[in-house]
Amino acid sequence: MTALEVRGVSFSYDNKSNTIENINITLNKGEIVCLLGVSGGGKTTLFNVIAGLLKPQQGSVVLNGEDVTGQSGKISYMLQKDMLLPFRTVEDNVAFPLILKGVKKKEARKLVGEHFAQFGLDGTQKRYPAELSGGMRQRAALLRTYMFGGAAALLDEPFSALDTITKSEMHRWYLDVMEKIKLSTLFITHDIDEAVLLSDRIYLLGGKPGTITDEIVIAEPKPRRADFNLTEAFLNYKRLIVSKIH
Repeated sequence: MTALEVRGVSFSYDNKSNTIENINITLNKGEIVCLLGVSGGGKTTLFNVIAGLLKPQQGSVVLNGEDVTGQSGKISYMLQKDMLLPFRTVEDNVAFPLILKGVKKKEARKLVGEHFAQFGLDGTQKRYPAELSGGMRQRAALLRTYMFGGAAALLDEPFSALDTITKSEMHRWYLDVMEKIKLSTLFITHDIDEAVLLSDRIYLLGGKPGTITDEIVIAEPKPRRADFNLTEAFLNYKRLIVSKIH
């Protein structure tokens, strides 16, 4: 079943030349779909349209069959930086979306507390963001995104700020936790390896204005084998993307 549809979306900042044009993408329930392309191709602009922060000149955004074009607060959105509030504990940072929706703080803490172990965060509830490693902060940010609820989530380069070793560990953790929570996710990356490793499908975005130039299905079973990124299949996907991206 489809969780999110982007139908014929075009957007221009100056009402003259489009930044993105005629974008059509779908996100099915439980899928991880990647938006891959070079810098300046319009990926973040598209995410801002999907999140309702920008209203397109043409096209629509449909969430679970409902037109939510231009409506913010319908789709959870995790930015490149974790955006954790430094003066709030990890527990209260994660609970923040529930509190904004009117849930009492005590009840919100109880609800989020049920997920800390699953997200590898048990024991961090009363700590502050500055006391956490980069990887742990990203786990907390993802849990906060999950607690926002909704049918789909947008992740804008969620692992780009991490060092190579931490990123590799986070990839393995991310695939494991996503198998459990089945959060329908659309994410941006510039990293081809990351796209192949994490995705069920990849949309290539390129050109000026930005358009969807190709769709690649990663037909590998999940959970992915631990050495998938060392296999010939992985390299073949990478070669295919390199040949098509521009």
